[in-house]
Amino acid sequence: MTQPGSTSLIAPDVKLGRNVRIYGFTNLYGCEIGDDTKIGTFVEIQKGAKIGSRCKISSHTFICEGVTLEDEVFIGHGVMFTNDLFPRATASDGRLQTEADWKCIPTLVKRGAAIGSNATLLCGITIGENALIGAGSVVTKDVPPGAIVAGNPARIREAHPESQPYASSVS
Repeated sequence: MTQPGSTSLIAPDVKLGRNVRIYGFTNLYGCEIGDDTKIGTFVEIQKGAKIGSRCKISSHTFICEGVTLEDEVFIGHGVMFTNDLFPRATASDGRLQTEADWKCIPTLVKRGAAIGSNATLLCGITIGENALIGAGSVVTKDVPPGAIVAGNPARIREAHPESQPYASSVS
């Protein structure tokens, strides 16, 4: 867990819930982290990102502005989120882009979803409740609740009915 003088950078504008565990070499600024969430090493969470309660974010993950994780979401190692469909270093006049030159496109990961290691999620999508994203997948479209997707681009491998009850491990 992060202690004063540690190797993590947690900006003063970060809103931390109760019992949040943050391991070394993390960079958090302007984000919200819910109760009982665990954040592994080498994770960056940018301003405007919202992380729910009882989430687990594994090492080497990048969660950018505009990403919302609802409660009980699992993020594997090295998962990358994006927030711009057409990223550029410079504007049309050749000057470096600023925040005024692009639009942040949000991404929503719903309760109980799990995202496998090294997956990449393009912006503007919703991952449904209890969906499972296979390791290494590139997710370009919405994923229905309970679906299992894998591949590049990610495709549905197995679908579960939405009526399937949510099985929580929290008592």
